[in-house]
Amino acid sequence: MPLRSGNDVEILVDAEGNYPAWLAAINGAQRSIHLEMYIVHNDVIGRRFREALVERAKAGIAVRVLYDWFGSLRPSSFRFWAPLRAAGGDVRVVNAPSLETLVSLPSRDHRKLLVVDGGVAFISGLCIGDDWVGNFERGVPPWRDTGVRIRGPAVADAEEAFARAWAAWGPALPDDVAGACGDVKPQGEVDLRVIPTSPDRPTLYRLELAMIGVAEHRIWLTDAYFMGTSTYIESLSAAAGSGVDVRLLLPNNSDVAWVGNASRTLYRRLLESGVRIFEWNGAMIHAKTAVADGLFVRIGSTNLNVSSWIGNWELDVAIEDESIGRQMEALYERDLANSTEVVITERQTVRLSQSPATGGPIRRARGRRPLSRKVGGSANRVMRDMTLASSVLGSAVRGYRAVGPAEAAALGFFGAAALLLSGVVFWWPRALAWPAAVLGILAGLSLLVRAWRAHKQ
Repeated sequence: MPLRSGNDVEILVDAEGNYPAWLAAINGAQRSIHLEMYIVHNDVIGRRFREALVERAKAGIAVRVLYDWFGSLRPSSFRFWAPLRAAGGDVRVVNAPSLETLVSLPSRDHRKLLVVDGGVAFISGLCIGDDWVGNFERGVPPWRDTGVRIRGPAVADAEEAFARAWAAWGPALPDDVAGACGDVKPQGEVDLRVIPTSPDRPTLYRLELAMIGVAEHRIWLTDAYFMGTSTYIESLSAAAGSGVDVRLLLPNNSDVAWVGNASRTLYRRLLESGVRIFEWNGAMIHAKTAVADGLFVRIGSTNLNVSSWIGNWELDVAIEDESIGRQMEALYERDLANSTEVVITERQTVRLSQSPATGGPIRRARGRRPLSRKVGGSANRVMRDMTLASSVLGSAVRGYRAVGPAEAAALGFFGAAALLLSGVVFWWPRALAWPAAVLGILAGLSLLVRAWRAHKQ
């Protein structure tokens, strides 16, 4: 993606820093408001944003909203956007179920983007909802998250990203709107790249691997749903082994419990290589950020997992600026003050007396972080156990490292599940054959519909 110079960039922290800035921009819009959002909750905050958009639409401002069908399935009813449509706003949904979208249904529009008047863009990890604000009366802290406000030439790239996504689900933007911000004048001194990714363009994955590879001193990562690939984990391990200070800040109380447990199955390998792992002590840390050597910064919607890297539409900004880098490192150190470091204790097979990354003693937590947590619901338990098992299966089969006691239960679950599945196939083959046939029929119809529409075009 092109490097844009002459931008003014402000780091916005949490809902306290992001939501007021978003609403101020919306309320001051004079020409257009373009919102692309994975989730807009049907709650106090969600309705506050909807009413702000409705008011601007009634004032004659072109309001366009693009939201993900699955992301807003539960938090927002299908009638949530009716008032905006009635006021003249244009609302489109991404990847709603149909015969045409069946084969691509797992892909999500996970972006969090707001562009106003083609002059200011907000890119972040925040969706719109009460979770990010918290409830102090009930003692519920807000979610921790990070975004940026951009003014300058890079806004045109953010607007183009929205225009491409908008055109994928209906008529394209009018030419006068699409090209309105093509010549935004410089407003600062920050160099950055706006990086839109889609299921067929894993651009951010390549950037992450490159950033890890070129980091000479330190690379500090924050992520909400960490499930790195083998290549990514090996890159982190190699960097730590070469003396780079590699740190991961992840949730302790994830809102998706089975993902949190799956992340913990990857800890041991990383810790053994010298990567330092911290868990956020608050309600949830939802930020997706990286800072390398105090110079390279990444902020946006992409999580460190395969779904985000190659399955979703995502949007991030890669900044090359020492001032922004220092701000992000200071913010990271502030976050660590509310976190607990995960270490390998003396009770484990492997003992570490020094941090390979720094050469200093490991700072031990008061209490040892558990490798897994109890989660409610049978579905969550099944997903947790399946994920734990798949993580250690390769270790046991290929024998590249010993499987420890903490992983014995997961491996046993996988063995029992394999036997159960084999029994079902042997005794009741139709139990699997019929569902497979139905899925095959639906997939075939979906592809035929796509082929027919392509032929008609």
